[in-house]
Amino acid sequence: MGYRDSGRSRKFYWEQVGEISALLERYVKQSKSVDLDKYFHICEELGQEPDPQKMPLDPSDFPVEVQVAFFLFGLLEDKWEGMSGSYLGKQWGNIEYLFSLYEVEEPRTMMYILKLYERLIVQNRAEESERKRKAEERKSSAGGGKKFTHNVKG
Repeated sequence: MGYRDSGRSRKFYWEQVGEISALLERYVKQSKSVDLDKYFHICEELGQEPDPQKMPLDPSDFPVEVQVAFFLFGLLEDKWEGMSGSYLGKQWGNIEYLFSLYEVEEPRTMMYILKLYERLIVQNRAEESERKRKAEERKSSAGGGKKFTHNVKG
């Protein structure tokens, strides 16, 4: 992720962090239904050249530190709100143990990446839930008028 000793290096470091942040946001928001093979197949069918900006991301597209963060993130326990079933993030109680167990060299950087990733996931799930709620509202209000039944005897 770069070195943070001089002013120039610090700027380079935060540029890298900004790029990783943008990639993580794109990774979290991408559709899980289209993987890289499907994307290439769709481009081939449409006769288009694959666009690297539109290609689905894979965990291997990230730097090693982020791949380790994905691994550690998967080991942490999920936290859910009981009544609504909303996803609240991860339980962070055993993170120091995981850092020492897997000999994480820069725990501050790793924790920053982990918390950034968690924030993006929680935000994306909340937005997704809100979209579904609004769609259900529209669906119920569209057909929610009075229903008349007529008994015709003849």
